[in-house]
Amino acid sequence: MQKRKLGKSGLEVSEIGLGCMGMSFGYGPAADKQEMISLIRAAVERGVTFFDTAEVYGPFANEELVGEALAPFRGQVVIATKFGFKLKPNREPGFVGLDSRPQHIKEVAEGSLQRLKVDALDLFYQHRVDPEVPIEDVAGAVKGLIQEGKVRHFGLSEPGAQTIRRAHAVQPVAAVQSEYSLWTRGPEAEVLPTLEELGIGFVPYSPLGKGFLTGKMNEKTTFDATDFRNILPRFTPEALKANHALVDLIGRIAERKKATPAQIALAWVLAQKPWIVPIPGTTKLTRLEENIGAAAVQLSPDDLREIENEASKIAVQGARYPEHIEAMTGR
Repeated sequence: MQKRKLGKSGLEVSEIGLGCMGMSFGYGPAADKQEMISLIRAAVERGVTFFDTAEVYGPFANEELVGEALAPFRGQVVIATKFGFKLKPNREPGFVGLDSRPQHIKEVAEGSLQRLKVDALDLFYQHRVDPEVPIEDVAGAVKGLIQEGKVRHFGLSEPGAQTIRRAHAVQPVAAVQSEYSLWTRGPEAEVLPTLEELGIGFVPYSPLGKGFLTGKMNEKTTFDATDFRNILPRFTPEALKANHALVDLIGRIAERKKATPAQIALAWVLAQKPWIVPIPGTTKLTRLEENIGAAAVQLSPDDLREIENEASKIAVQGARYPEHIEAMTGR
């Protein structure tokens, strides 16, 4: 597995990371903890050095899982986690709002350090921009944690371009994490040019479109009652059917390249910029190996032009999130 640098931060990670959320939260019941520990360690053995979690995933359960799984590999891996949600009491799933007050950021950092079993948080993202707290105060709080040696790098998740600039002026931002894939291309308008200008890395989450771009779904697909895709407008039967044209396009390229649709979707993300590191998630070893295999798939300029031309003719149906969640992005 090749390495990539996240912008000018000096933070170097495997070119494909592992998003760990779905092991504990979001996509149906939590997977078996021991199996997930084995899966995370299998990723390390295969060259993955970048792992993504957050206190809200569970809450807390995912950080505890990642901390236990990666305890034998201290100093060899980079763990990213996040702050910024006001959680429900008693480890109830979900959140009741946003909270990026400096005091709260410090409290979250202390909890994450314990759960992850580390001396410093490698990458600490604000999970969503809090309109009640100036981003300068947020960046200042993380800067203080960096000066104390409790955090190494500062990140933002789903911010708008102006927020990135304001935060970066106070404490250099190492990475921005936002959803990005062949069916979610919003960051291309303003965020990616801003990151390129400022020398900030980009970490796309859901690079496989929450599973859709693997080609394993159609309008008859159903999800577990606890799977959050049930509430996403893009996953209604009508939207899944309409958006299948994109999967068909990826499938045609995959056949020609002797790769899988998932590998083409990831290779496309990797081909966009050398400072982009996608973090596909999975709970299965076969999928982990398939995703890692995407790094070996080379898309030529002609392949990329073909994908661009064909994709531009497909209007993706359905919003990414319900309105109340979408309102938290791009601030």
